[in-house]
Amino acid sequence: MTNFFRAGRPRARSGLMACDRGATAIEYGLILAMIAVTIIGSVTLVADKTINMWTNVANAVNAH
Repeated sequence: MTNFFRAGRPRARSGLMACDRGATAIEYGLILAMIAVTIIGSVTLVADKTINMWTNVANAVNAH
């Protein structure tokens, strides 16, 4: 009697259900995008502070 119930039940991971390569690629893409945004934001903040520092140095050199 148990074979009757198993025969009618579809496989859990067959065909398209077993393919998760696209989902994995999307996840890696999102992680890469978050890392890129973080790097760009960090470089932008550091660049602004560095530009201000070199401007102060140039002004101090020109003042003497």
